[in-house]
Amino acid sequence: MSLLRQPILLLARSHRVKSLVSTLPVSAGIVTGYVPGETTEAAVAATGRLAADGLRATLDHLGEDTLDSDQADATTEAYVVLLRELAAAGLTPGAEVSVKLSAIGQALPDIGPKVALENARTICRAARNAGTTVTLDMEDHTTTDSTLAILRELRKDFPETGAVLQAYLRRTEADCRALSYEGSRVRLCKGAYSEPESVAFTDRLDVDKSYVRCLKVLLAGRGYPMIATHDPRMVEIASSLASRFSRAPGSYEFQMLYGIRPEEQKRLAAAGETVRVYVPYGAEWYGYLMRRLAERPQNLSFFARSLISKK
Repeated sequence: MSLLRQPILLLARSHRVKSLVSTLPVSAGIVTGYVPGETTEAAVAATGRLAADGLRATLDHLGEDTLDSDQADATTEAYVVLLRELAAAGLTPGAEVSVKLSAIGQALPDIGPKVALENARTICRAARNAGTTVTLDMEDHTTTDSTLAILRELRKDFPETGAVLQAYLRRTEADCRALSYEGSRVRLCKGAYSEPESVAFTDRLDVDKSYVRCLKVLLAGRGYPMIATHDPRMVEIASSLASRFSRAPGSYEFQMLYGIRPEEQKRLAAAGETVRVYVPYGAEWYGYLMRRLAERPQNLSFFARSLISKK
């Protein structure tokens, strides 16, 4: 992993740096490269632009580690409004939502999992009414068991609910086997949180090897794999494995982040692949931005110049 990754991820939790960055008009160039805006209207407009290019979308109302029940309720309502607006715009055939459970109450003391489950049910119900689906985002490893438990409960009433697994966790290959059943939607990503070596692979090559092992499990299974990667090698390997396991187009999809390799997104879609773009939006963009910088430290020099140039 890059030597810059850990320091950048530590900055993600710095309220002082967040306050500074939030006042910088120059840094907005970086922010808008990864986040289309703070409002529902901006998110819907971005989804429409993607649809015009033949791309699907999954939208994330940014926010995490919520310790206030009113804020958890407000985030839940924001998703309900978003889903209503997407449906009104005729976009839900190709757009779903991604939800971080810590944004809707999972981290609340004592009652967190119960609150998150009820709020997730509200969002899943709104998604079904809008003609689309929900995927539960995965966060740091301490939340994995709770998230998968909530997923199991949700799938009793909403079996279409998607899961996310992170290949850098040592447990993930086994989790892929457990979730590769018919009807199960699973997004496989590499992972973007700072994790201890005891639970996660920390060498880039080891993470890549784990990703390929997990891909094999999911593509050989009976579920619907969602292959989240920007790595050209992984895209090529995934395409080869899909062919090996006789996966027809539409029985899996590629996923990439908003603003990253947009031409590759369009190329894959033009080649007949299903491609979904992860679209984050909202005022709580700071933690998301810092994780993207940790993944692509070459952007850090531009970011640093933005800080230094503050008048």
